[in-house]
Amino acid sequence: MKVLYAEDEPVLSGIITDGLVESGYEVLQARNGQEAFDLFKSAQPDICILDIMMPLKDGYKLADDIRGLGSKTPIIFLSAKSLPEDIIKGFKSGGNDYLKKPFNMGELLVRIESLLKRFGSDASIDKKVTVYHFGNCELDTVSQKLVTSSGEYRLSFKEVALLEMLLLHKNKILKRQESLLAIWGDDNYYNSKSMNVFMAHVRRMLKDEPGVEIVSLRGMGYKLISNDH
Repeated sequence: MKVLYAEDEPVLSGIITDGLVESGYEVLQARNGQEAFDLFKSAQPDICILDIMMPLKDGYKLADDIRGLGSKTPIIFLSAKSLPEDIIKGFKSGGNDYLKKPFNMGELLVRIESLLKRFGSDASIDKKVTVYHFGNCELDTVSQKLVTSSGEYRLSFKEVALLEMLLLHKNKILKRQESLLAIWGDDNYYNSKSMNVFMAHVRRMLKDEPGVEIVSLRGMGYKLISNDH
């Protein structure tokens, strides 16, 4: 498995790279965001580990550019920036996980394994449905775009994942824990609060859509109700 690791701090980069190599990963190192983007396009890694504060292109912009290519390659952010708005920005730019520095190498390895396992079956996006139609709406999971009767929206990676899971369970219950584990990798308190924020964003985009509704089922989860057949 190839890991793209972007970090401009050489000592930390060496420590993490050594740990990844010892664990059996091939590591592609980049010292700035532009170098990392070029490596991503040429080497097609299985997972990306990105620092946020980097020269030429920061981690947020790098993740957004990667998603702009239509890639679903999992992304983990590593950062000393730990304010809630920093973490939410990381997820909205396309991140799948966010690990705050300092961190334990074992925790990073577990998160890498979890994401690789979760995304392994989706390595080839042309083998799965990428466009969903419901009511008068269309969700394109590759371009991360939602088209409704009232307009067109660019979605974050997390919003796409949530809406896709709701559509896969259309008119059925999507259990809250199931969506947390599938998208966030953990159903802890913070991730639960984070999911509430992203769900609110999705609801807001669909609130005026006739025949489409997302309802909350206390203690259970959510249901996307659509009157299309």
